[in-house]
Amino acid sequence: MQANQCLCRKNPRGSRGDGVVRVRREVKGRRGKTVTSVSGVPLPDSELRDLAAELRRRCGTGGSSKDGVIEIQGDHRDTLVSELEKRGFTVKRAGG
Repeated sequence: MQANQCLCRKNPRGSRGDGVVRVRREVKGRRGKTVTSVSGVPLPDSELRDLAAELRRRCGTGGSSKDGVIEIQGDHRDTLVSELEKRGFTVKRAGG
C-alpha cells in the first residue's frame, strides 16, 4: 500500500473500534462502588486522556483513562451521553 492510499490519515479521529462510543454503568469487581465507563472512543491515547480530564471536570468527580477506556466515578451516564453527543460522537448507552 502506498502512503497516499493510507486510510488512517483520512480519519482524523483514529481507527479504534467501530465508531460507536458505549457508555455503561459498572459495579462488578469494584467492591460495590459504581463506575461509569466509556469505551470505543475513536481517539489517540493523548487526546483520550484530555477528553477524560474534561469529562471528569464536567461531572465534578474523579476517574481514570487506560487501555482505551475512560472510567468516571459514580453514575453519570446521562451527563456523559449528552456531553459526548455535543462533541459529535455517536453514542450508545449500553447495559445497566
